[in-house]
Amino acid sequence: MIDDDDQFQRIESIPRSPLGEIFTDVVGSPYYVAPEVLRKLYGPECDVWSAGVIIYILLSGVPPFWDETEQGIFEQVLKGDLDFVSEPWPSISGDAKDLVRRMLLRDPKKRLTAHEVLCHPWVKANGVAPDKPLDSAVLSRLNHFSAMNRLKKIAIRVIAESLSEEEIAGLKEMFKMIDTDNSGQITLEELKRGLERVGANLKDSEINGLMQAADVDNSGTIEYGEFVAAMLHLNKVQKEDHLFAAFSYFDKDGSGYITQDELQQACEKFGLSDIRLEDIMHEVDQDNDGRIDYSEFVAMMQDTGFGRR
Repeated sequence: MIDDDDQFQRIESIPRSPLGEIFTDVVGSPYYVAPEVLRKLYGPECDVWSAGVIIYILLSGVPPFWDETEQGIFEQVLKGDLDFVSEPWPSISGDAKDLVRRMLLRDPKKRLTAHEVLCHPWVKANGVAPDKPLDSAVLSRLNHFSAMNRLKKIAIRVIAESLSEEEIAGLKEMFKMIDTDNSGQITLEELKRGLERVGANLKDSEINGLMQAADVDNSGTIEYGEFVAAMLHLNKVQKEDHLFAAFSYFDKDGSGYITQDELQQACEKFGLSDIRLEDIMHEVDQDNDGRIDYSEFVAMMQDTGFGRR
C-alpha cells in the first residue's frame, strides 16, 4: 500500500503540462500504455512513451513489451527489459536505438520531451533516418521462412491468424510499404522493388525463391496472411499456448496425434495440392509410427534446421 506522504511525493515528482494537468484514469491499449498510467499518476509525457512503442514496432515488427495476458503485458511495461539484440536490431542504426531507448525511459522526468524527440538526430531534417520504407528484417525473415517445410509454414500461419492487430501492427505497415498499389497482395515485381530499396543485391532466381517460399498456396502473389506468417518473430511462434493451439488445429479428432489424413485436410484448406505428405511425415515423425505426436510437433517448430519441402 502507498501512504499519503508517498502518494504526495509521487504526484509532486511528475512533470506537469503547461496547464499543470495530472490524470489518474487508466486508459489506452495495453501494448502502448506508459508505466505512470498504470500507476494512475501521469501527464502528457505518457504520449511520448506511446510514440516510442510505435517506433519500436515499426522498426522491429514486434511490441517492446508483450505477454499472453493483459496483466502480463502490464508487468512487462513496469519491469521488462528492452530487446535491442534480436533481429533486426543489430542492423538498425545506433541513433534509432538511442531515440527509442530515451522515449521509453520509465521515469517521465528523464524521458525525452516531444520537442526533444523532434530535435533528435534520427528524426530532424537531414538526420540519419534512412529513406527506406522497408528494413532488413524482411529479407532475413523471408530467408528463414524459406528454410521451413510446408507443415511448419502452415502452423505458423495458424498462429499468425490468432494474434491481435496490436501484436502485428508493425508487420501491417511493412506489408503496406511493399504493396505499393494497395491491392492486398504483393507481386513478384513489388517484392523485387522492396528488396532493392533496402539494398538487397539478389539475383532474380533468389528473389523468385523467396517469393515461392512465402507464397504458400502457390497463387503467384503473397497475401497479407502469408506475409505476416513469413515475418512473424520466433518469440511468438514458440510460445507454449500458441504451439498447442496450432497442434490442435491439425489434430481434428483430438487423439493427440496428427495423422496423414489430418495433414492432408489442412493442406487442402490452404490450397496446397502439390505436397508429398509422406516426406513431411517421415521428416517430423521421429519414432516412425506413422503419425506426429505433440512432442514431435514442438521439436519441429523449435528446430530451425528443418529443411524446406
